Amino acid sequence: QMQDPNEDTEWNDILRKQGILPPKEKNTRDPFIVTTSPPIEQKLEAATLEELNELEDEIPDEVLLKFRQQRLRELKELNKKNLFGELREISAQDFVPEVNRAGPGVWVILNLYQESIEYSRLVNQYLAILAPKFPAVKFLKIRSTDCIRNYPDRNLPTILVYHEDDLKKQLVGINSVGGQDFTVDDLEWILSKIGVCKSTMKEDPIAKRCFDLLDRAYRG
Repeated sequence: QMQDPNEDTEWNDILRKQGILPPKEKNTRDPFIVTTSPPIEQKLEAATLEELNELEDEIPDEVLLKFRQQRLRELKELNKKNLFGELREISAQDFVPEVNRAGPGVWVILNLYQESIEYSRLVNQYLAILAPKFPAVKFLKIRSTDCIRNYPDRNLPTILVYHEDDLKKQLVGINSVGGQDFTVDDLEWILSKIGVCKSTMKEDPIAKRCFDLLDRAYRG
């Protein structure tokens, strides 16, 4: 029976030394280097933490650990951006901790309102709609006279825009938010122009409404 030339035998070693058999191929693969095919990489890139846990028996530990750590970092960043998500009422005692000490990078929208003022109530309704849409922004409301003693109703609605303890903008009166027919889109656009949030709207809804009114008057 012919001996297998690839076997590790003393006779085959002698034949290799004599040049009768070619040198045995060396296994250059490092057993500690783990490679994965592109499709697997893509699958892991898109996998959630739960899905990664389900792949425990299929993927080497070091590869799994890399993607778990990556996913945890992504979740941490996401949580930083989703701190708020609702319109909350504060008192005068809450002003410093809630507004001045809101934290690095946090925009604060504070509506000074009175229930007896229709446009004040409407601003609150609109801010309640915007709050879950932009959860990284802190949306607050406070009764105007609780915030500033004897604050005149004629100045309502009044919206204070803070960023890192700095008053960036004051929107005072109905014209500052788009006039008597102002909408939630108007308010979103105004805040986006200040830099509070990123709106997906491409056109100024206030300017468009004014243009449409003039156009109808011209045609009318």
